[in-house]
Amino acid sequence: MSRRRRGGHGGGGGHEGPDERWMASYMDMVTVLMCLFIVLYAISTVDQTKYEQLAASLATGFGQEASDTVDTAAGTVVPAELVQEQTGGLTTYELAQNEVEQLVELREAMSARLEEQGAADAVEFLIDERGLIVRLVGTETFFDTNQAALSPVARIVLDAVGPPLARSGYELAVEGHADTRPPRAPFPTNWELSSARSTEVLRLLIQRGVPANLISAVGYGDARPLSAGSAPQDLAQNRRTDIVVLSSSPEEVRALFDAALADLEAVMAAG
Repeated sequence: MSRRRRGGHGGGGGHEGPDERWMASYMDMVTVLMCLFIVLYAISTVDQTKYEQLAASLATGFGQEASDTVDTAAGTVVPAELVQEQTGGLTTYELAQNEVEQLVELREAMSARLEEQGAADAVEFLIDERGLIVRLVGTETFFDTNQAALSPVARIVLDAVGPPLARSGYELAVEGHADTRPPRAPFPTNWELSSARSTEVLRLLIQRGVPANLISAVGYGDARPLSAGSAPQDLAQNRRTDIVVLSSSPEEVRALFDAALADLEAVMAAG
């Protein structure tokens, strides 16, 4: 006797064998249970600090807590107490004051050495949002016309400022600038001339102890003049080489350098 087909009589398109659609629901349930056990295991061994960071991040992400301080690199909220730990409990302005004091100390150390060598007038110092700029004033003092070789005066100046810069631990950028007059051979443009001069300064500073991984050189040609005039004094002002002591502080701290410097100079003048 033949077995009767399920799903109807006769010969029209019946389903062979048992109905196994229940297996899909069963597998979904097993998957959910497996995920549950994984989560339970993870919670049982969670790092408390990471858990608190995750909780804070999720709370802020879902709009449960307002936060103005977010660690965008890690994607988590930085709680207020952790911000205090990272900054030593200092405000942004106090951080600016601390670094300005360090930059002023570095400036004074270089100034003292320049005074000893009788070369104080050859250098200008400027503190701005980038850090401390050591400006070699008047290119002719440091280089012959259309030449990149350092003059004897330049070597005296760099011998004076080199050791304090080397001890500072700051990153340095040597920036060469030229006026708008076209150069002569061997430099086809002011870009090559300014780059060659900044490289010569870099080489001597490395010889005086500045770590090679903390210093770089660049030439800006005549693209960044300090003065737009064409008088001899304007051209001389634009022919310069700057050694920039680069601050690594956040932008919001560096934006307060001018105010912090004014306050510090007022205190120094009063006292």
